[in-house]
Amino acid sequence: MKKNSVPLGLQSLRDESGQSMIFVAVFMGLVALGFMAFALDAGNLFRYRRMAQSAANAAAVAAAEATATGGSPQTDANAMATLNGFNTSLAKNWATVTLTTPQSGNFTGSYVQATVSIPVSTMVLGAFLSRMKTVTVSATAIAGGGISSKAGVCDNGNFSVSGGSTLMTANNGTNGGIFDSSSSATISVTGGSTLDAQALLGASSGWLANIQNDLVLTGSHINVPTDDEMQGVAVSCNLPLPPVPAGGPAWVGCNLDPGGSWTANPQTFGPSSVTGTICYKGLTVGAGGMSDILNPGIYVIDGGSLHFESGSSNAYGGYTCANSQCSNLGGNGVFFYLTNGASLTMDGGANVNLVSGGANQLNGSTAPSIGLGYNGILVFEDPADTAAITFDGGSNVYLNGGIIAPNAPLNISGGSSASLIEGTLNVNGLNISGGTTVKTVTDTNASTISVFNPYPALVQ
Repeated sequence: MKKNSVPLGLQSLRDESGQSMIFVAVFMGLVALGFMAFALDAGNLFRYRRMAQSAANAAAVAAAEATATGGSPQTDANAMATLNGFNTSLAKNWATVTLTTPQSGNFTGSYVQATVSIPVSTMVLGAFLSRMKTVTVSATAIAGGGISSKAGVCDNGNFSVSGGSTLMTANNGTNGGIFDSSSSATISVTGGSTLDAQALLGASSGWLANIQNDLVLTGSHINVPTDDEMQGVAVSCNLPLPPVPAGGPAWVGCNLDPGGSWTANPQTFGPSSVTGTICYKGLTVGAGGMSDILNPGIYVIDGGSLHFESGSSNAYGGYTCANSQCSNLGGNGVFFYLTNGASLTMDGGANVNLVSGGANQLNGSTAPSIGLGYNGILVFEDPADTAAITFDGGSNVYLNGGIIAPNAPLNISGGSSASLIEGTLNVNGLNISGGTTVKTVTDTNASTISVFNPYPALVQ
C-alpha cells in the first residue's frame, strides 16, 4: 500500500463533491440570471410607469385647458400623450387616454382626470406566468378644469355698484356668486356701497386693486371670501333660454297699447287663460295713478315699451301689494317676452308686484304655473335686442323670478328696492346706484355658470 493513498469510498465522495460544486455554481448562476432578467423587466415597467405619469400629467392639463377654451379635451389629451411617448394611434400596442370627472376625494366636479395606459411586453415574467407576457402600465393625473356653480348675477358687460347701494346674493348656503364674462369690462364697488356674495369673479384684469383701494377711501364693503375674489378668469354663462312664445317672430295681430290713460276702474290686461299668450305693441301699467290688473300668462311686447308708471295708493277688489300701493294688481304667474327692440321701464315711485309662474307670492301662496320653460322667469329679452331695462328712483319692486337679457343692460337707480327672490340676473351690464338695494336668490331656474381658470393647474 502506498502512503497517503485515499480509500476508494473517500475518493468517490471527493468526485461527487466536485460535481455538486459545479451544479451549485450553475444553479446560482441561473438564479442570478433570473434575478437580473426579473430586474430588467421590473426596471422596464417602472420606466414606463414614470413615462406614463409624465404623459398623464401633460394630458390632464391639456384636457383642462381645452375645456376652458371650448376645444376638444380628448384630442388635445391624445396629442400630449403622443408627444410624451404614448402614441394612441399605433396599429399595435397603442396607448389609451381616458378622461373622466373625479367623483370622490378633494377634487370633484370641477376637475379633469386623465389616465394613460399602455401594454408592455416582458422578457422573463411571461415565461413563469403566461398572463404576465404583457403587462398594462397606467398612471393618473388630475388638473383643474373649471368650476360650475349657480350664480346670483351673471353679467356680460360693465358691473357697477355705487352711491351707497347694496347688492346681496344668496343660494341657501351654496354658491350665490357674481360673475362677469367680459374681458374688457370695468368692475367697481364705490361710494360706500356694499357687495355681499360668495364669489366675485371677472374675466377682465386690474379691477380688483381698484376695488380694494375704494374700500379704504370711501368705506365700501365687500363681503366675499378672499380666495373667491379673482380676476383674469374665463367666465361663461351656460344658460338654457326660455322658448320663444307661440306666434313669433312675426307677431301678427298684436294689440295696441291698451293702457296709458286714467280710467275710473282698474283695467285688466293679459291673456284669457293661465297658459295663454297675448301680444301687445306696448303696454303701459298704472297710468295717472291707476292700479291696473295683470292676469297670469305669457305677455309678448313687440317693439314698444313695457312701462310701469307710479301707481295708486288704493288696493282694489281684494288685491294688495307692498304698502297697499302698487302700479299693478295681480301680476302673479306672469312671463314677459321683449322682442324687436322692446324695452322695460319702471318709473320713480312705481310699486310693482310681479311673480313668475310657480313661485312664491308676496302673501306666501304659490303663483299659477304657466308652463315648462317659463316658470321661474319673469323677463326674457330677445338676445338680438339691446334695449336697456330700467328701474328708476324710488321704485319698490317685488320680483319673484329671473331677468334674462343677455345683450341688454339693467340699470337700477335712485333708491329703488328690488327683491329678486327666486331667480337670477343675466344681463349685459349691471349698474346699481343711488342708495338702491338689490337682493338675488338663485334657484333651479338660475343661470348655470361655468368658471374656468385660463391656465389650469395640475393638482394631483
